[in-house]
Amino acid sequence: MTKQIRLNAFAMNTVGHLSPGLWRHPRDQATRYTDIHYWIELAQTLERGCIDGLFLADVLGVYDVYGGNADEALRSGAQVPLNDPLQLVPAMAAATRHLGFGVTASVSFEHPFPFARRMSTLDHLTQGRAGWNIVTSYLSSGARNLGQPEQMSHDQRYALAEEYLQVCYKLWETSWEEDAVRADRTSGVYTDPSKVHGIEHDGTYFKVPGFHLSAPSPQRTPVLYQAGASSRGRAFAVANAECVFVAAPSKTVLKKQVSDLRAAAVAAGRKGSDILILEQLTVIVAETDEAAQARLREYREYASASGSLSLMSGWTGIDFAAYSPDQILREVPSEAIQSVVEGFTRADPTRTWTVAEIAEYCCLGGDGPLLVGSPSTVADQLQGWVEDTDVDGFNLSSVVVPETFVAVVDLLVPELQARGLFKREYADGSLRNKLFGQGDRLRAPHPVAALRQERGR
Repeated sequence: MTKQIRLNAFAMNTVGHLSPGLWRHPRDQATRYTDIHYWIELAQTLERGCIDGLFLADVLGVYDVYGGNADEALRSGAQVPLNDPLQLVPAMAAATRHLGFGVTASVSFEHPFPFARRMSTLDHLTQGRAGWNIVTSYLSSGARNLGQPEQMSHDQRYALAEEYLQVCYKLWETSWEEDAVRADRTSGVYTDPSKVHGIEHDGTYFKVPGFHLSAPSPQRTPVLYQAGASSRGRAFAVANAECVFVAAPSKTVLKKQVSDLRAAAVAAGRKGSDILILEQLTVIVAETDEAAQARLREYREYASASGSLSLMSGWTGIDFAAYSPDQILREVPSEAIQSVVEGFTRADPTRTWTVAEIAEYCCLGGDGPLLVGSPSTVADQLQGWVEDTDVDGFNLSSVVVPETFVAVVDLLVPELQARGLFKREYADGSLRNKLFGQGDRLRAPHPVAALRQERGR
């Protein structure tokens, strides 16, 4: 029997996340992205379907590789204009009881000391439903606007990320003892000073001598997500992540990525099953196969091929405007997302991709696969992906919002539940406990457990 499938919803605080041009569709509501009620309604829809979490993407920068400028991104609404994702979460958390929230935040552009406080605050306000998608950033435009002459090299960004995590771990896990907060009205002692400790971090990139400003939150460390499938990204993921997102264009590519990640986890002293691996994809589901195909044809009328190439140029560091439509993509070294280039070049030796094919593939749902059909057809396909690749679940992007997610909740989820492939209710407790059933805190063999032991916490 296929294992139970995990489902996340994938969104962004913008008008055009992964389907550029679809904001023009008459049923699309993405232009409401600045309205907090839009997000509350989305969160309540997802919780009605027992979706594990809402994963919010983010970038600090604009897609200006295509044609050497950001014009096409601006025209098509390709992830610009773009607002902060973290500020959406408290309102959505107040309107739900179980839905988890994964927020993307880059280690490249914010010091870990204030960031650790922001995440502790979020974990408090969500009652332990906060997650952090750890990214190193890939857009040079973001680096320039933050005063850096250029983006760090790919591997150097991961070296910085390793130390960034160490600072955060120390602040979250070792700075405050469990019983530091006494809140004793009789003695007048709120916090016992002897149980709060400076972390005395003195590293290559960061120096943080003091203690964490926030008292321990329900999870202390938020659930850790990561989206890196390059060799350096895999090493970082298996050392730190609890959930890993990938975006493989085929089962062949995905099966290899999943196998490599699980093998690397074992080599790092963890079980392969310690990490939940989620494939990014998009589903267009309707009552019948014919209705779903009609919906797909309708959606394609609004898609922007140049907008999708603007996104792909940013992800790969390759200016697709300089290629002819029938030119085959070859591997090109860059400092952007290396796994995206690999996925379309050498990961599947049986397939080559022209620029025109990449534009069509990515215009609805970005760089993940697109599944179309009735609830039964799509459930068959999802089940096949799990059985054939050993992936744990899917990070579902949208085409028309909220229509895509409403169809998932009302049509696809009941079909998966009827097959015993998806939960009918949430587990209690924190996001970590809902996902892994092992309580609120990170446990061995995650390196945080060793750090706590080392410091007597």
